[in-house]
Amino acid sequence: MRIVLFTHSLVSCWNHGNAHFLRGVVRDLRTRGHDVRVLEPRDGWSRQNLRADGGEAAEAAFHDAFPSLTSHAYDPAALDLDRTLDGVDAVIVHEWTDPALVAGIGRVRAGGGRFALLFHDTHHRMVSKPEEMAGLDLSAYDGVLAFGAVLRDRYAAAGWGRRAWTWHEAADTALFHPLPGIDPGGELVWIGNWGDDERTAELHEFLLEPVRRLRLKALIHGVRYPNHALRALAEAGIRYGGWLPNHKAPEVFARHRVTVHVPRRPYVEALPGIPTIRVFEALACGVPLVSAPWEDAEGLFRPGTDFLIADDGAAMERHLRDVLNDRALAADLARYGRETVLARHTCAHRAEELLSILAELGATGTADAFATGETAR
Repeated sequence: MRIVLFTHSLVSCWNHGNAHFLRGVVRDLRTRGHDVRVLEPRDGWSRQNLRADGGEAAEAAFHDAFPSLTSHAYDPAALDLDRTLDGVDAVIVHEWTDPALVAGIGRVRAGGGRFALLFHDTHHRMVSKPEEMAGLDLSAYDGVLAFGAVLRDRYAAAGWGRRAWTWHEAADTALFHPLPGIDPGGELVWIGNWGDDERTAELHEFLLEPVRRLRLKALIHGVRYPNHALRALAEAGIRYGGWLPNHKAPEVFARHRVTVHVPRRPYVEALPGIPTIRVFEALACGVPLVSAPWEDAEGLFRPGTDFLIADDGAAMERHLRDVLNDRALAADLARYGRETVLARHTCAHRAEELLSILAELGATGTADAFATGETAR
């Protein structure tokens, strides 16, 4: 099958978690024999920040870490959609794609394009900024891939897209797996962004204060940390490691004995059942996880078995102390969490789900491969 994916970026994972997921899905689809072309804007915000943080070496590191993955960088003003979409079987358009391009792809479909066309949403803007999403023209799209059932239901209720499916994120287990040869010299690690005050109070209650009170040897990686956040980390005795390329995360997890999950407020309040992709990735690596409260509305995991839930800061402190001092508890969490990911939440599972959805839509494979084109190198 010939599949085209429009994403914000495959090359850059700077504040762009969808790149983690997409890399694993694309690799799996290609392993199954499908011809997948990924297109990304040449100067998207994530890629621009990647260059600013790491220079040309940061882009080169992507190609070194993922030698089988390529991305075609395009200029939105010069992209020939008729040529790009000629003869393809399926097109998937991520929600960070420019609205004019979202509409343009729909016009090609409405004008006689014979490909299945899906819109892929992995953000909370549908509930936090519905006016932005309402401006998207999805009238020619066959449906929406939403990364949680509650988001799927929002699309169905709004009548945007003809159908909607739940398509959760997952762990790329070719990359995220235990590294038993590495000594976990650190105690706690958290990989995440400070963000736009969507979880500032929660980060203080469930991360900074427990670390400070327990005097843990802790490390935080992420971006968009304002000066007041950096001061708060220093006051809590936490080392700040800055931006971390995603392919280095498994080694960082392996060097620490526990991690935490602190969901953003929009997900807790309006989109229950949707964890960050870091939950899947951490559990795949076999690192024990303690989470701030969130409702696993879809039964993705076994809370209390795959990870521990802390109802407040005091409970987080207690759970972290238990995990760090009870080797059997830590081993059970690591084993059971990874067991659930391998059984249900890998990129291979999501590739199978996608192919089933495309089959529902009547997408059929073609014998011809894509012509070789300029890649994002």
